[in-house]
Amino acid sequence: MDWLQILQNSASTILAPATIAYALAALGLAVHFGYAGLLNMGIAGFMALGAYGYAITILTFGLPWYVGILVGIVAALIFALILGIPTLRLRGDYLAIVTIAAAEVLRLLFLTSAFDEVTGSADGLSGYHTEFRSANPIPPGSYGFGPWVYNEIGWWVRILGFIALVLAALVVYRLVNSPWGRVLKGIREDEDAVRSLGKNVFGYKLQALMLGGGIAALGGIVYAMDRNVNSGVYVTSLTFFVYTALLLGGAATVFGPLLGSVIFWVLQAFLSNLMPALVSSGVLPFMTTIQASTVRFILTGIALMLLVIFRPQGILGNKKELTFVK
Repeated sequence: MDWLQILQNSASTILAPATIAYALAALGLAVHFGYAGLLNMGIAGFMALGAYGYAITILTFGLPWYVGILVGIVAALIFALILGIPTLRLRGDYLAIVTIAAAEVLRLLFLTSAFDEVTGSADGLSGYHTEFRSANPIPPGSYGFGPWVYNEIGWWVRILGFIALVLAALVVYRLVNSPWGRVLKGIREDEDAVRSLGKNVFGYKLQALMLGGGIAALGGIVYAMDRNVNSGVYVTSLTFFVYTALLLGGAATVFGPLLGSVIFWVLQAFLSNLMPALVSSGVLPFMTTIQASTVRFILTGIALMLLVIFRPQGILGNKKELTFVK
């Protein structure tokens, strides 16, 4: 086995746009689940709205790419508002059912042939990158070192993604350490006690849902900047992967989702390279390379279960901050 190539391929995902997109989605989910205690199982829907809103704005309406970013975020905010008004008074498990169903309804709407001219149906959307790439100030060429060598377009996507991630993390950090954030943590622990103090619990929950949804939509936009938009990406498993990244780093933290996303994608890349190599070298003769590649998802599921059982607070989390998980 070529261990050097396996390690290089794994390390290259640290700066991948998908890693940045997951970090943004996990940060938005941290606002929902880690700080507000909202069991949102439809984070993939918010990411899909960001990606489709961005692409449709450019392709259908001919507006600039930066306007597409705003449209994608606003679409997620409106979706959070429409979703939150009737559902945020529900108990946690019912909220999970409603949000996962709402995300699936969105995916099927993007998939249906009735809106083929706008959403691209099963083919998805492509060809919207031209203006975004023409705005790239980086001269043509390849830059970087080691496994992190990319062309000017790759760096342009990564730089904008990192700027979005840093700004989002700063906003969340300031908010969760403000009086607003302390009320949110109180709602997470005991919303009846907070309500008895005269706080509008529903209003705070709705604000948290909209804030986290907007950040997750930004993750979907970064994901769309690097590749085409397709409804097959925004499936339920995407939500579970984002939850894995969140719980790995720490649900009730700001920087935990960022660390968890990096670890998640590095491990995914490592296993996707390692398992087929083990088959080819004869270590796993009872498997095909395709089966070996699928094993990484099984291992991811097992890791998620072990995380929830033995360390629900994550790597950077404080166990006292997650008493509501019990």
